[in-house]
Amino acid sequence: MTTRYKISQNLISIGDDFWIENEEGKRVYKVDGKVFRIRKTLVFEDLNGKPLCTIKERLLTIRDTMTIAGPDGEQLAVIKKALITPLRDRWSVNVRNGPDLTVQGNIFDYEYSIKQGWNKVAEISKKWFRLTDTYGVEIDPGQNDILILAVAIAIDMMAHDEDRKVKRKEK
Repeated sequence: MTTRYKISQNLISIGDDFWIENEEGKRVYKVDGKVFRIRKTLVFEDLNGKPLCTIKERLLTIRDTMTIAGPDGEQLAVIKKALITPLRDRWSVNVRNGPDLTVQGNIFDYEYSIKQGWNKVAEISKKWFRLTDTYGVEIDPGQNDILILAVAIAIDMMAHDEDRKVKRKEK
């Protein structure tokens, strides 16, 4: 049985904390946006505040790159935007000690999938929720939910950060 999570996209920004909820609307994970850092950093925590992973922007790279580190600082994955994206957005996720992932679809409109080889392991979509600023992450059984959610949040940050800065200035 797949697991579905709900994320409010307008809350994802550095310096802001936000919650990831399950399909029933119960808070299941907290994401703490760290301020006063040179690079973008988010700490993914359980309900008790225990760190589960950290999402960090890599500085001085040719293309958008973020890393996901485990609670002890060990690197779990590196996410990179593809240099050439002919018709759809494409990202690669190099997973340490596991199969790599590819992310493809319409990232800007929150309609994309995460695959392991040819097999879809997660889907990100706005179609499950009526709220315009909310999207869902549906994860297949047997997957690392924390890693998949961290990948979705990192891609959201890389793809939409400039849009959020413009919206804040307009307010």
